[in-house]
Amino acid sequence: MTMEIFEKVKWMQLPRDVLIGHGVLREIGTVCKHLEVGKKAFIVTGRHTRKIAGEKVREILSDEGYEVNLMEVSSINGENIEGVKKMASEDKAEFMLGIGGGTIIDTGKIASFELGIPFISIPTIASHDGIASPRASMKDKDRGSPVSIQAHSPLAVVADTKILSSAPYRFTAAGCGDLLANYTAVRDWRLAHRLRDAEFSSYAAALSEMTANMIMENVKEIREKDEKSAWTVVKALVSSGVAISIAGSSAPASGSEHKFSHALDMIAENPALHGEQCGVGTIMMTNLYGENWQQIREVLKEIGAPTTAKDLGIEEEHIIEALTYAHKINPGRYTILGDSGLTYEAAERLAVVTGVIE
Repeated sequence: MTMEIFEKVKWMQLPRDVLIGHGVLREIGTVCKHLEVGKKAFIVTGRHTRKIAGEKVREILSDEGYEVNLMEVSSINGENIEGVKKMASEDKAEFMLGIGGGTIIDTGKIASFELGIPFISIPTIASHDGIASPRASMKDKDRGSPVSIQAHSPLAVVADTKILSSAPYRFTAAGCGDLLANYTAVRDWRLAHRLRDAEFSSYAAALSEMTANMIMENVKEIREKDEKSAWTVVKALVSSGVAISIAGSSAPASGSEHKFSHALDMIAENPALHGEQCGVGTIMMTNLYGENWQQIREVLKEIGAPTTAKDLGIEEEHIIEALTYAHKINPGRYTILGDSGLTYEAAERLAVVTGVIE
């Protein structure tokens, strides 16, 4: 009898250092020294986040003998990424730090990946799991739809809860919506595995669901809107990012509910926050799975996150339109929306039944 040769290979990139807590920003020099990333640092930040933490990091690193340069970016696009790469290359940067929200961190993540230098993530808001994942999101320049881009995991994540808790609570609530979305994302992933033989990781799926449970089990604590609530949410966001690293794709944290959110981004004049839209999408997709969508809605309500089109500030018609269009987003990822999506009538019924529209 001949033995079958096992040839499967798995390559996972995970953050080496994760610091979460009060005042940990001051430890950035120690982190850089521990990681041995070199002495030439390049900071990517925004106009507002520069004042919040960017200048502080530059000051700390400069005092510890690092050569530090800084660049502000306002959005994520090819031009800004190339601008960061050009300036970092001219400065002969040995490592990069992204200080800010999702667009800032994703810009730095892509630029550092393409330059082949280490990246350190310093979030100033707890609104999405990209702070620790090897993926980045930006709009396709031709179609206008968001695309998930392979990058690399941050070598370190430094999340100062003092800074995170001082940000508007809306961002933290949005982060909870992004995490609750892991429930339907994992169900979609399992469905794709059964019907389309998509590669599936039980470990990544379990970790992803655990991060959603962390939100479900700590609703009252999160509602306090203090440093402890920021601590809980950012821990879950980091864990969700690690699940993406283990899976080698965003599948454990991005399914039909994310497709709905991305469709809204394209359709609505003034989209809400990504996590807010994902939370509302999770309510509706949970209903499609015949599961307890009411619980998702109640948790979001208690946290203070949107549960209706009105809460999102989006026209009801755009909700229906996004539901009918969502299956066209990232068509290679199979979800409960299938290949043909929802009819207008089915989409309207779903939105009405779940109370998303009246």
